[in-house]
Amino acid sequence: MRSRSTLSESPQDDKLELKRLYWHSRRGMWELDLLLIPFLKHRYSLLAADDRRAYQALIEEEDQDLFQWLMRRQLPDDPNRRRIVQLIIEYAETTDNDQYRTL
Repeated sequence: MRSRSTLSESPQDDKLELKRLYWHSRRGMWELDLLLIPFLKHRYSLLAADDRRAYQALIEEEDQDLFQWLMRRQLPDDPNRRRIVQLIIEYAETTDNDQYRTL
């Protein structure tokens, strides 16, 4: 059984996994989409397996919680979740995301 925590051996499986993550990352809330989609497209494949699992768990959370965390109103209690939130925020703050303003 293939672990969902890492990209698979097959490029086709990788594409399917990224597509699934993309649709789960699209939240319908502009602020969340603006942070999650660029991070997924540009950083996810570079993450360690633990961070990939943390991202997958993160996108299962409620939009209200994601919004609170990604807008720095509070951070998650769970250290793994806190780490992935901080990675997403750091990426957003250090990257020119103007191309994503119309997501």
